[in-house]
Amino acid sequence: MGKYLVVHPVGPDMSMDAATPLGQIVKAHCSRDAYWLRSWYTPEDGKFYCEWDAKDAGAVREVMERAAAAGAQLPIEGIYQIAAAMNGEDFRQ
Repeated sequence: MGKYLVVHPVGPDMSMDAATPLGQIVKAHCSRDAYWLRSWYTPEDGKFYCEWDAKDAGAVREVMERAAAAGAQLPIEGIYQIAAAMNGEDFRQ
């Protein structure tokens, strides 16, 4: 399994009330091959940044297609494999 970042341009006015049912649908359609971990929303650029564990980008796309068919219409700007992750605490002196 690898780590992936999925970018969803949703606009600057996404509320938690609107995001909650979308998240529930996506979570219900996750599989062993692609599992949504967490997301960050930045209203300044109107995007969700979502972290996934997945075997490949295609597995993430399959989950998103099933979720879309169930009503979670989330546009995808890109699916990017995360090659390296750092934590600020790793550099504490």
